[in-house]
Amino acid sequence: FALGMAFFASPAFAEGGAGAPHLDGSALGLAWVVPFAGILLSIAIVPLAAPHFWHSHFGKISAFWALCFLVPFTIVYGFEISLYEVLHILLLEYLPFIILLFALYTVAGGVRLTGSLQGTPLVNTGILFLGTVIASWMGTTGAAMLLIRPIIQANSWRANKVHIIVFFIFLVANVGGSLTPLGDPPLFLGFLKGVDFFWPTTHMLGPMVTVSAILLVIFFVLDTYCYRRETQAPAAGEAMERLGVEGGLNILVLGGIVVAVLMSGLWQPGLSFEVYHIHLEAQNLLRDALLVGLAFLSLRITRWESRQANAFTWFPIVEVAKLFVGIFLTIVPAIAILKAGTDGALASVVSLVSDNNGEPVNAMYFWLTGLLSGFLDNAPTYLVFFNTAGGNAEILMGPMANTLLAISAGAVFMGAMTYIGNAPNFMVRAIAEERGIAMPSFFGFMGWSCLFLLPIFALVTFLYF
Repeated sequence: FALGMAFFASPAFAEGGAGAPHLDGSALGLAWVVPFAGILLSIAIVPLAAPHFWHSHFGKISAFWALCFLVPFTIVYGFEISLYEVLHILLLEYLPFIILLFALYTVAGGVRLTGSLQGTPLVNTGILFLGTVIASWMGTTGAAMLLIRPIIQANSWRANKVHIIVFFIFLVANVGGSLTPLGDPPLFLGFLKGVDFFWPTTHMLGPMVTVSAILLVIFFVLDTYCYRRETQAPAAGEAMERLGVEGGLNILVLGGIVVAVLMSGLWQPGLSFEVYHIHLEAQNLLRDALLVGLAFLSLRITRWESRQANAFTWFPIVEVAKLFVGIFLTIVPAIAILKAGTDGALASVVSLVSDNNGEPVNAMYFWLTGLLSGFLDNAPTYLVFFNTAGGNAEILMGPMANTLLAISAGAVFMGAMTYIGNAPNFMVRAIAEERGIAMPSFFGFMGWSCLFLLPIFALVTFLYF
Protein backbone atom coordinates (compact mmCIF):
# COMPACT_ATOMS: atom_id res chain seq x y z
CA PHE A 1 0.00 0.00 0.00
CA ALA A 2 2.78 2.43 1.01
CA LEU A 3 4.76 1.49 -2.09
CA GLY A 4 1.81 2.07 -4.39
CA MET A 5 0.93 5.43 -2.87
CA ALA A 6 4.54 6.56 -2.91
CA PHE A 7 4.76 6.42 -6.69
CA PHE A 8 2.28 9.31 -6.83
CA ALA A 9 4.66 11.51 -4.81
CA SER A 10 7.55 13.55 -6.14
CA PRO A 11 11.11 12.53 -5.21
CA ALA A 12 11.48 12.74 -1.45
CA PHE A 13 15.16 13.43 -1.11
CA ALA A 14 17.61 16.21 -1.60
CA GLU A 15 21.31 16.61 -1.03
CA GLY A 16 22.32 17.98 2.34
CA GLY A 17 25.56 19.58 3.44
CA ALA A 18 28.71 17.93 2.07
CA GLY A 19 26.61 15.69 -0.16
CA ALA A 20 24.54 14.17 2.66
CA PRO A 21 21.17 12.88 1.42
CA HIS A 22 18.12 13.67 3.50
CA LEU A 23 14.39 13.25 3.32
CA ASP A 24 12.26 16.02 1.89
CA GLY A 25 9.21 15.55 4.08
CA SER A 26 7.08 17.81 1.90
CA ALA A 27 7.10 15.12 -0.81
CA LEU A 28 6.00 12.26 1.45
CA GLY A 29 2.40 11.15 1.61
CA LEU A 30 0.72 9.91 4.77
CA ALA A 31 0.81 6.36 3.37
CA TRP A 32 4.43 6.15 4.53
CA VAL A 33 3.23 6.37 8.14
CA VAL A 34 1.28 3.09 7.79
CA PRO A 35 4.14 0.88 9.13
CA PHE A 36 4.48 3.14 12.17
CA ALA A 37 0.74 2.90 12.79
CA GLY A 38 1.06 -0.86 12.32
CA ILE A 39 3.67 -1.31 15.02
CA LEU A 40 1.67 0.88 17.41
CA LEU A 41 -1.48 -1.16 16.80
CA SER A 42 0.52 -4.36 17.24
CA ILE A 43 1.76 -3.18 20.63
CA ALA A 44 -1.81 -2.24 21.51
CA ILE A 45 -3.67 -5.32 20.32
CA VAL A 46 -1.46 -8.43 20.07
CA PRO A 47 -0.44 -8.68 23.77
CA LEU A 48 -4.14 -8.61 24.63
CA ALA A 49 -5.39 -10.91 21.85
CA ALA A 50 -2.49 -13.40 21.77
CA PRO A 51 -0.27 -12.92 24.86
CA HIS A 52 1.78 -16.12 24.45
CA PHE A 53 2.44 -15.40 20.77
CA TRP A 54 3.50 -11.85 21.63
CA HIS A 55 5.84 -12.98 24.40
CA SER A 56 7.68 -15.28 22.01
CA HIS A 57 7.61 -13.22 18.81
CA PHE A 58 7.50 -9.49 19.64
CA GLY A 59 10.96 -9.06 18.11
CA LYS A 60 9.80 -10.59 14.83
CA ILE A 61 6.74 -8.35 14.80
CA SER A 62 8.94 -5.28 15.27
CA ALA A 63 11.24 -6.46 12.46
CA PHE A 64 8.25 -7.10 10.18
CA TRP A 65 6.96 -3.52 10.45
CA ALA A 66 10.48 -2.10 10.07
CA LEU A 67 10.87 -4.04 6.82
CA CYS A 68 7.42 -2.89 5.67
CA PHE A 69 8.90 0.61 5.69
CA LEU A 70 12.49 -0.07 4.61
CA VAL A 71 11.88 -2.36 1.63
CA PRO A 72 9.44 -0.14 -0.32
CA PHE A 73 11.34 2.99 0.73
CA THR A 74 14.58 1.55 -0.67
CA ILE A 75 12.85 0.49 -3.89
CA VAL A 76 11.27 3.89 -4.45
CA TYR A 77 14.00 6.29 -3.27
CA GLY A 78 17.16 4.25 -3.61
CA PHE A 79 19.72 2.52 -1.46
CA GLU A 80 21.79 5.60 -0.64
CA ILE A 81 19.11 7.62 1.08
CA SER A 82 17.74 4.50 2.77
CA LEU A 83 21.18 3.63 4.14
CA TYR A 84 21.71 7.21 5.29
CA GLU A 85 18.38 7.37 7.14
CA VAL A 86 18.94 3.99 8.82
CA LEU A 87 22.46 4.86 9.93
CA HIS A 88 21.37 8.32 11.04
CA ILE A 89 18.54 7.05 13.23
CA LEU A 90 20.58 4.14 14.63
CA LEU A 91 23.89 5.90 15.30
CA LEU A 92 22.64 9.29 16.48
CA GLU A 93 19.37 8.40 18.20
CA TYR A 94 18.62 4.72 18.82
CA LEU A 95 22.02 3.51 20.06
CA PRO A 96 22.62 6.44 22.46
CA PHE A 97 19.02 6.00 23.65
CA ILE A 98 19.31 2.26 24.32
CA ILE A 99 22.81 2.54 25.80
CA LEU A 100 21.58 5.08 28.35
CA LEU A 101 18.58 2.90 29.20
CA PHE A 102 20.82 -0.19 29.46
CA ALA A 103 23.18 1.59 31.83
CA LEU A 104 20.42 2.98 34.05
CA TYR A 105 18.54 -0.33 34.06
CA THR A 106 21.63 -2.34 34.92
CA VAL A 107 22.94 -0.04 37.64
CA ALA A 108 19.57 0.67 39.28
CA GLY A 109 18.81 -3.07 39.21
CA GLY A 110 21.84 -3.64 41.42
CA VAL A 111 20.42 -1.56 44.28
CA ARG A 112 18.15 -3.60 46.52
CA LEU A 113 16.19 -2.44 49.51
CA THR A 114 16.34 -5.12 52.19
CA GLY A 115 13.88 -5.51 55.01
CA SER A 116 10.20 -4.85 54.55
CA LEU A 117 7.91 -2.04 53.61
CA GLN A 118 4.19 -2.52 54.02
CA GLY A 119 2.23 -1.15 51.09
CA THR A 120 -0.02 1.26 52.94
CA PRO A 121 -1.40 4.37 51.22
CA LEU A 122 1.04 6.56 53.15
CA VAL A 123 4.07 4.40 52.28
CA ASN A 124 3.07 4.13 48.61
CA THR A 125 2.50 7.88 48.33
CA GLY A 126 5.86 8.47 49.97
CA ILE A 127 7.63 6.24 47.42
CA LEU A 128 5.91 8.04 44.54
CA PHE A 129 6.87 11.41 46.04
CA LEU A 130 10.49 10.31 46.44
CA GLY A 131 10.64 9.01 42.88
CA THR A 132 9.14 12.24 41.53
CA VAL A 133 11.75 14.30 43.39
CA ILE A 134 14.81 12.30 42.32
CA ALA A 135 13.76 11.68 38.70
CA SER A 136 15.04 15.07 37.52
CA TRP A 137 18.50 14.33 38.89
CA MET A 138 19.01 10.68 37.98
CA GLY A 139 16.67 10.46 35.01
CA THR A 140 13.18 9.05 34.83
CA THR A 141 14.64 5.68 33.81
CA GLY A 142 17.06 5.61 36.75
CA ALA A 143 14.43 6.63 39.30
CA ALA A 144 11.87 4.19 37.87
CA MET A 145 14.29 1.26 37.85
CA LEU A 146 15.48 2.08 41.37
CA LEU A 147 12.02 2.17 42.95
CA ILE A 148 9.73 -0.06 40.87
CA ARG A 149 10.83 -3.30 42.50
CA PRO A 150 10.58 -2.01 46.10
CA ILE A 151 7.06 -0.69 45.53
CA ILE A 152 6.00 -3.96 43.89
CA GLN A 153 7.49 -5.93 46.77
CA ALA A 154 5.82 -3.70 49.36
CA ASN A 155 2.44 -4.37 47.76
CA SER A 156 2.94 -8.02 46.81
CA TRP A 157 0.28 -9.10 49.31
CA ARG A 158 -2.36 -6.79 47.87
CA ALA A 159 -4.97 -7.82 45.29
CA ASN A 160 -5.73 -4.25 44.11
CA LYS A 161 -2.45 -2.75 42.93
CA VAL A 162 -2.65 -1.98 39.20
CA HIS A 163 -3.40 1.68 40.01
CA ILE A 164 -0.12 1.87 41.94
CA ILE A 165 1.92 1.00 38.86
CA VAL A 166 -0.14 3.31 36.64
CA PHE A 167 0.45 6.31 38.90
CA PHE A 168 4.10 5.26 39.25
CA ILE A 169 4.39 5.62 35.46
CA PHE A 170 2.61 9.00 35.54
CA LEU A 171 4.81 10.49 38.25
CA VAL A 172 8.19 8.75 38.46
CA ALA A 173 8.60 7.75 34.81
CA ASN A 174 7.41 11.07 33.36
CA VAL A 175 6.38 14.17 35.34
CA GLY A 176 9.29 13.84 37.77
CA GLY A 177 11.84 14.39 35.00
CA SER A 178 10.78 17.99 34.39
CA LEU A 179 13.42 20.04 36.15
CA THR A 180 16.79 19.32 34.51
CA PRO A 181 18.17 18.12 31.17
CA LEU A 182 19.16 14.91 32.98
CA GLY A 183 15.54 14.14 33.77
CA ASP A 184 14.07 13.47 30.32
CA PRO A 185 15.57 13.18 26.79
CA PRO A 186 13.66 16.16 25.29
CA LEU A 187 15.12 18.54 27.88
CA PHE A 188 18.58 17.13 27.24
CA LEU A 189 18.19 17.87 23.53
CA GLY A 190 17.17 21.41 24.45
CA PHE A 191 20.31 21.68 26.55
CA LEU A 192 22.41 20.59 23.57
CA LYS A 193 20.63 23.26 21.48
CA GLY A 194 21.68 26.01 23.90
CA VAL A 195 18.98 26.06 26.60
CA ASP A 196 20.58 26.79 29.99
CA PHE A 197 20.95 23.78 32.29
CA PHE A 198 18.82 25.30 35.05
CA TRP A 199 16.23 26.92 32.77
CA PRO A 200 13.81 23.99 33.24
CA THR A 201 14.42 24.09 37.01
CA THR A 202 13.10 27.63 37.31
CA HIS A 203 10.44 27.63 34.59
CA MET A 204 9.08 24.08 34.80
CA LEU A 205 8.87 24.06 38.60
CA GLY A 206 5.40 25.61 38.79
CA PRO A 207 3.68 23.30 36.27
CA MET A 208 5.55 20.27 37.61
CA VAL A 209 4.51 20.95 41.22
CA THR A 210 0.92 21.56 40.11
CA VAL A 211 0.64 18.28 38.21
CA SER A 212 2.56 16.26 40.81
CA ALA A 213 0.63 17.57 43.80
CA ILE A 214 -2.76 16.88 42.20
CA LEU A 215 -1.72 13.37 41.12
CA LEU A 216 -0.31 12.53 44.56
CA VAL A 217 -3.51 13.65 46.27
CA ILE A 218 -5.66 11.67 43.82
CA PHE A 219 -3.43 8.64 44.28
CA PHE A 220 -3.59 8.78 48.08
CA VAL A 221 -7.40 8.94 48.02
CA LEU A 222 -7.66 6.14 45.44
CA ASP A 223 -5.10 3.95 47.19
CA THR A 224 -6.83 4.45 50.54
CA TYR A 225 -10.10 3.28 48.99
CA CYS A 226 -8.45 0.21 47.44
CA TYR A 227 -6.51 -0.54 50.62
CA ARG A 228 -9.69 -0.66 52.68
CA ARG A 229 -11.18 -3.14 50.24
CA GLU A 230 -8.35 -5.64 50.68
CA THR A 231 -9.53 -8.96 52.10
CA GLN A 232 -6.15 -10.17 53.35
CA ALA A 233 -3.42 -8.67 55.50
CA PRO A 234 0.37 -8.74 55.08
CA ALA A 235 2.36 -11.44 56.81
CA ALA A 236 2.67 -10.86 60.53
CA GLY A 237 5.78 -8.99 61.54
CA GLU A 238 6.70 -8.14 57.96
CA ALA A 239 6.76 -4.41 58.62
CA MET A 240 9.05 -4.82 61.63
CA GLU A 241 12.10 -5.93 59.66
CA ARG A 242 14.80 -3.27 59.55
CA LEU A 243 15.31 -1.53 56.23
CA GLY A 244 18.71 -1.55 54.59
CA VAL A 245 20.41 -1.26 51.20
CA GLU A 246 22.35 -3.88 49.27
CA GLY A 247 24.55 -2.82 46.41
CA GLY A 248 24.92 0.71 47.71
CA LEU A 249 28.01 1.26 45.55
CA ASN A 250 25.66 1.31 42.57
CA ILE A 251 24.32 4.64 43.81
CA LEU A 252 27.80 6.08 43.23
CA VAL A 253 27.82 4.46 39.78
CA LEU A 254 24.50 6.18 39.07
CA GLY A 255 26.26 9.43 39.92
CA GLY A 256 28.87 8.49 37.32
CA ILE A 257 26.12 8.12 34.72
CA VAL A 258 24.86 11.61 35.55
CA VAL A 259 28.40 13.00 35.18
CA ALA A 260 28.90 11.20 31.84
CA VAL A 261 25.68 12.59 30.40
CA LEU A 262 26.41 16.08 31.71
CA MET A 263 29.94 15.93 30.28
CA SER A 264 28.63 15.27 26.79
CA GLY A 265 26.67 18.52 26.91
CA LEU A 266 29.35 20.72 28.49
CA TRP A 267 32.57 19.42 26.85
CA GLN A 268 32.81 20.45 23.20
CA PRO A 269 36.29 19.50 21.91
CA GLY A 270 35.34 19.94 18.26
CA LEU A 271 36.52 16.43 17.39
CA SER A 272 34.42 14.18 15.21
CA PHE A 273 34.59 11.65 12.42
CA GLU A 274 32.17 10.80 9.66
CA VAL A 275 30.35 7.58 8.79
CA TYR A 276 28.47 7.97 5.51
CA HIS A 277 27.86 11.72 5.96
CA ILE A 278 26.93 11.26 9.66
CA HIS A 279 29.06 13.23 12.11
CA LEU A 280 29.89 11.28 15.26
CA GLU A 281 31.21 13.69 17.88
CA ALA A 282 33.91 12.71 20.37
CA GLN A 283 32.00 13.78 23.47
CA ASN A 284 29.02 11.61 22.55
CA LEU A 285 31.16 8.59 21.74
CA LEU A 286 33.01 9.01 25.04
CA ARG A 287 29.69 9.32 26.89
CA ASP A 288 28.38 6.10 25.37
CA ALA A 289 31.63 4.26 26.11
CA LEU A 290 31.54 5.46 29.72
CA LEU A 291 27.91 4.39 30.10
CA VAL A 292 28.66 0.88 28.83
CA GLY A 293 31.70 0.72 31.10
CA LEU A 294 29.69 1.84 34.12
CA ALA A 295 27.05 -0.80 33.40
CA PHE A 296 29.67 -3.55 33.34
CA LEU A 297 31.27 -2.09 36.46
CA SER A 298 27.90 -2.42 38.18
CA LEU A 299 27.66 -6.05 37.10
CA ARG A 300 31.17 -6.62 38.44
CA ILE A 301 30.65 -5.09 41.89
CA THR A 302 27.17 -6.51 42.55
CA ARG A 303 26.60 -10.11 43.61
CA TRP A 304 24.31 -11.88 41.16
CA GLU A 305 22.47 -13.40 44.13
CA SER A 306 21.53 -9.88 45.17
CA ARG A 307 20.16 -9.14 41.69
CA GLN A 308 18.20 -12.39 41.74
CA ALA A 309 16.72 -11.44 45.12
CA ASN A 310 15.78 -8.15 43.47
CA ALA A 311 13.91 -10.15 40.77
CA PHE A 312 16.31 -8.68 38.18
CA THR A 313 16.14 -10.17 34.66
CA TRP A 314 17.19 -8.92 31.24
CA PHE A 315 13.77 -9.40 29.63
CA PRO A 316 12.40 -5.84 30.10
CA ILE A 317 15.42 -4.15 28.51
CA VAL A 318 15.49 -6.74 25.70
CA GLU A 319 11.80 -6.09 24.99
CA VAL A 320 12.36 -2.33 24.90
CA ALA A 321 15.43 -2.70 22.65
CA LYS A 322 13.62 -4.89 20.10
CA LEU A 323 10.40 -2.91 19.98
CA PHE A 324 11.98 0.53 19.94
CA VAL A 325 14.32 -0.26 17.06
CA GLY A 326 11.18 -0.87 15.01
CA ILE A 327 9.58 2.29 16.36
CA PHE A 328 12.67 4.42 15.64
CA LEU A 329 12.89 3.15 12.05
CA THR A 330 9.21 3.41 11.15
CA ILE A 331 8.97 6.87 12.74
CA VAL A 332 11.40 8.34 10.15
CA PRO A 333 8.73 9.45 7.62
CA ALA A 334 6.42 10.75 10.35
CA ILE A 335 9.12 13.04 11.73
CA ALA A 336 10.15 14.13 8.20
CA ILE A 337 6.56 15.12 7.41
CA LEU A 338 6.32 17.11 10.63
CA LYS A 339 9.65 18.82 9.91
CA ALA A 340 8.28 19.95 6.55
CA GLY A 341 5.91 22.17 8.50
CA THR A 342 3.25 23.86 6.42
CA ASP A 343 4.68 22.27 3.26
CA GLY A 344 4.06 18.74 4.49
CA ALA A 345 1.07 16.42 4.60
CA LEU A 346 0.44 17.48 8.21
CA ALA A 347 0.42 21.20 7.39
CA SER A 348 -3.01 21.60 8.97
CA VAL A 349 -1.61 20.32 12.26
CA VAL A 350 1.55 22.44 12.21
CA SER A 351 -0.35 25.62 11.28
CA LEU A 352 -2.37 25.37 14.48
CA VAL A 353 0.57 26.64 16.58
CA SER A 354 0.50 30.18 15.06
CA ASP A 355 -2.27 32.74 14.76
CA ASN A 356 -3.07 34.86 11.70
CA ASN A 357 -0.36 37.37 12.69
CA GLY A 358 2.31 34.68 12.98
CA GLU A 359 2.38 34.88 16.78
CA PRO A 360 2.78 31.59 18.67
CA VAL A 361 -0.30 29.99 20.20
CA ASN A 362 1.29 28.55 23.33
CA ALA A 363 -1.68 26.43 24.36
CA MET A 364 -1.51 24.66 20.99
CA TYR A 365 2.25 24.22 21.30
CA PHE A 366 1.59 22.50 24.64
CA TRP A 367 -1.14 20.18 23.35
CA LEU A 368 0.35 19.33 19.94
CA THR A 369 3.84 18.70 21.31
CA GLY A 370 2.32 16.64 24.10
CA LEU A 371 -0.17 14.56 22.15
CA LEU A 372 2.36 13.76 19.43
CA SER A 373 4.94 12.91 22.12
CA GLY A 374 2.49 10.37 23.49
CA PHE A 375 2.63 8.43 20.21
CA LEU A 376 5.93 9.45 18.66
CA ASP A 377 9.28 9.55 20.42
CA ASN A 378 9.10 12.67 22.60
CA ALA A 379 12.70 13.73 21.92
CA PRO A 380 12.43 14.33 18.13
CA THR A 381 8.90 15.70 18.62
CA TYR A 382 10.36 18.28 21.01
CA LEU A 383 12.96 19.21 18.39
CA VAL A 384 10.34 19.58 15.66
CA PHE A 385 8.35 22.15 17.65
CA PHE A 386 11.53 23.75 19.05
CA ASN A 387 12.54 24.45 15.44
CA THR A 388 8.98 25.42 14.47
CA ALA A 389 9.19 28.12 17.15
CA GLY A 390 12.37 29.49 15.58
CA GLY A 391 15.06 27.25 17.05
CA ASN A 392 16.99 30.16 18.66
CA ALA A 393 17.61 29.18 22.30
CA GLU A 394 18.35 32.76 23.41
CA ILE A 395 15.05 34.06 22.01
CA LEU A 396 13.12 31.06 23.29
CA MET A 397 14.52 31.57 26.79
CA GLY A 398 13.77 35.30 26.60
CA PRO A 399 10.74 36.87 24.91
CA MET A 400 9.38 33.46 23.88
CA ALA A 401 9.95 31.76 27.23
CA ASN A 402 6.31 30.76 27.55
CA THR A 403 6.46 29.05 24.16
CA LEU A 404 9.52 27.06 25.20
CA LEU A 405 7.77 26.20 28.46
CA ALA A 406 4.75 24.93 26.52
CA ILE A 407 6.95 22.74 24.29
CA SER A 408 8.94 21.40 27.24
CA ALA A 409 5.93 20.69 29.44
CA GLY A 410 4.03 19.03 26.60
CA ALA A 411 6.91 16.71 25.71
CA VAL A 412 7.63 15.68 29.32
CA PHE A 413 4.13 15.53 30.83
CA MET A 414 2.29 13.85 27.98
CA GLY A 415 4.88 11.14 27.59
CA ALA A 416 2.68 9.55 30.27
CA MET A 417 -0.32 9.27 27.93
CA THR A 418 0.72 5.90 26.42
CA TYR A 419 3.13 3.07 27.12
CA ILE A 420 5.36 4.21 24.23
CA GLY A 421 5.38 7.91 25.13
CA ASN A 422 8.54 7.46 27.18
CA ALA A 423 10.82 4.41 27.34
CA PRO A 424 10.56 3.89 31.15
CA ASN A 425 6.80 3.40 30.74
CA PHE A 426 7.34 0.23 28.77
CA MET A 427 10.08 -1.01 31.10
CA VAL A 428 7.93 -0.49 34.19
CA ARG A 429 5.05 -2.33 32.53
CA ALA A 430 7.33 -5.23 31.57
CA ILE A 431 8.72 -5.54 35.11
CA ALA A 432 5.25 -5.38 36.65
CA GLU A 433 3.91 -8.07 34.31
CA GLU A 434 6.96 -10.19 35.00
CA ARG A 435 6.06 -10.00 38.70
CA GLY A 436 2.52 -11.21 38.01
CA ILE A 437 0.64 -7.88 37.88
CA ALA A 438 -2.00 -7.86 35.14
CA MET A 439 -1.32 -4.44 33.62
CA PRO A 440 -3.85 -2.68 31.37
CA SER A 441 -3.61 -3.11 27.61
CA PHE A 442 -2.32 -0.27 25.43
CA PHE A 443 -5.80 1.20 25.11
CA GLY A 444 -6.62 0.33 28.71
CA PHE A 445 -3.67 2.40 29.89
CA MET A 446 -4.84 5.25 27.66
CA GLY A 447 -8.17 5.04 29.47
CA TRP A 448 -6.38 5.63 32.77
CA SER A 449 -4.33 8.49 31.35
CA CYS A 450 -7.30 10.19 29.71
CA LEU A 451 -9.35 9.93 32.90
CA PHE A 452 -6.73 11.30 35.29
CA LEU A 453 -4.26 13.30 33.18
CA LEU A 454 -6.31 15.19 30.60
CA PRO A 455 -8.30 17.24 33.18
CA ILE A 456 -5.03 18.16 34.91
CA PHE A 457 -3.45 19.18 31.61
CA ALA A 458 -6.51 21.33 30.89
CA LEU A 459 -5.90 23.08 34.24
CA VAL A 460 -2.21 23.54 33.36
CA THR A 461 -3.28 25.14 30.07
CA PHE A 462 -5.54 27.57 31.91
CA LEU A 463 -2.94 28.45 34.56
CA TYR A 464 0.20 28.71 32.44
CA PHE A 465 -0.60 29.02 28.73
